[in-house]
Amino acid sequence: MVPGGAAQNTARGAQYMLPPNSVVFLGCVGDDKYAATLRDGNDKVGLRVEYRIDPEAPTGRCAVLITGAHNENRSMVTDLGAANLYTLEHLKQPEVWALVEGARIYYVGGYHFTGKAKSLLALRVPRSGTTADSSGTLPVCTPAIMELAKEAAAKDKTFVLSLSAPFIPLAFKDAVATAFPYVDYVLGNDSEAVAFAQAFGLGTEDHKEIAKHMANMPKENSKQKRVAIVTRGTDTTLVATQGEDEVKEYPVHVIDKADIKDTTGAGDAFAGGLCAGLLEGKTLGQSIDMGQWLARLTLSAVGPS
Repeated sequence: MVPGGAAQNTARGAQYMLPPNSVVFLGCVGDDKYAATLRDGNDKVGLRVEYRIDPEAPTGRCAVLITGAHNENRSMVTDLGAANLYTLEHLKQPEVWALVEGARIYYVGGYHFTGKAKSLLALRVPRSGTTADSSGTLPVCTPAIMELAKEAAAKDKTFVLSLSAPFIPLAFKDAVATAFPYVDYVLGNDSEAVAFAQAFGLGTEDHKEIAKHMANMPKENSKQKRVAIVTRGTDTTLVATQGEDEVKEYPVHVIDKADIKDTTGAGDAFAGGLCAGLLEGKTLGQSIDMGQWLARLTLSAVGPS
């Protein structure tokens, strides 16, 4: 039993690499032992959390089965529970919004586009590789995402979005499209990038072309060029910058297959290291290197540790 949560993994990773009191995480949990597990894990790395606590819903849980000669395969079953129930009202509480105003980087995981509202519409998720529209679905809290996005654009702060899973752009294209003009950095792995291309009708599965297209989609804040980053496992990481023809490639940190215990959370860790680098004013190349270092570290541990 280890603390998880995609964006929460990223927050812990960033705080692990940064000075104390650098990161705060917002989300929704239940009032149960699983929330206590999360708090304990966050406390160990000094991550501040401001949870909305739902008195009825359980804290989300994910069961992961690791198989393969080098622990390379993952089977996951998730009950999102209270994670579906974050609200704009919690974000706008004066004590919480003050933290938003004091932050320089906002990071949102793609799962925040998914889910259902309490007692309302159920989530419909397509199988990977199929098309879907988002009619009949109600995202967790797109209004909260948009409040952060508009705050970032208005005050020239940095807004980072992780696609998180292939089904996100497929099943929730409309919500992703609404937020995308405000995105300064978009992160995704190879399969997530292909799903994005399919959802937005790009007509290609070439990772470089997809990265270039994501980087050059319409953008609200013209003071920052959008950067699209596509990770590809042990292959080079691709980076496209708005207005630039060249797609740069960065080699990953080598790890012996025998040292890989679990790939869960490696992408979340990469995002954490990247955000830490950006916050510290590192170059893009240095920030990517920090992300790859942290991803390599988590591969050698069980869970997104």
